[in-house]
Amino acid sequence: MSDETPRRSYNSERRREAASRNRAAVLEACRELLFQDGYHATTVRAVAERAGVSAETVYKTFGGKPGMVKALWDITLAGDDDPVPMADRPQTREILRTGELGAKLRLYAAFVRGIHERIAALFALLTQAGPEVVEVLETAERERLTGVTAFVTHLDETGALGPDADPAHLADALWALAGPQLYTQLTAGRGWSTDVYEEWLAATLTATLLPPSRRQP
Repeated sequence: MSDETPRRSYNSERRREAASRNRAAVLEACRELLFQDGYHATTVRAVAERAGVSAETVYKTFGGKPGMVKALWDITLAGDDDPVPMADRPQTREILRTGELGAKLRLYAAFVRGIHERIAALFALLTQAGPEVVEVLETAERERLTGVTAFVTHLDETGALGPDADPAHLADALWALAGPQLYTQLTAGRGWSTDVYEEWLAATLTATLLPPSRRQP
């Protein structure tokens, strides 16, 4: 009896490690095939074959193609597959604990730039895929709005916003200004460098979110 618990624990750990390896292999195969063949030609079976797993494994892990693509979106946005919410990541926490408002908004602009640098190519691919990925993109936008609203709420709670500010209106403005559509238009469309985009975003957020009395001269 004394050997049973360690053996079960060991086997359970091996299964978790195998599941993690399979998940990473599937998502990497999904990324490769999406950019090689396009969304419509990328099937669960093709992804499974490239990843070296069964199609059943893909369905059990992700629920199907939309779930797999959404998981790929999430790890691309975050930069890794660690189960840590964006709000709890070091870069976000640094933004929240920074007291000087100009520095806080510059850090936020850098944070947004980093996300877009990671996600822009996948965003462009999925926006061309048609109705099949509408739900994936809409879910991603709802999640982005939640994060943006949390940041504006933080600014409001710390007294950064003016007394006449409408936090809901400002959250909508920030959601639009920091979105992937505008980033793509300015960088890919108008040839802005990501440095110029980041500087513009920081200045624009300062002018949009902060009352004149709280802006640096």
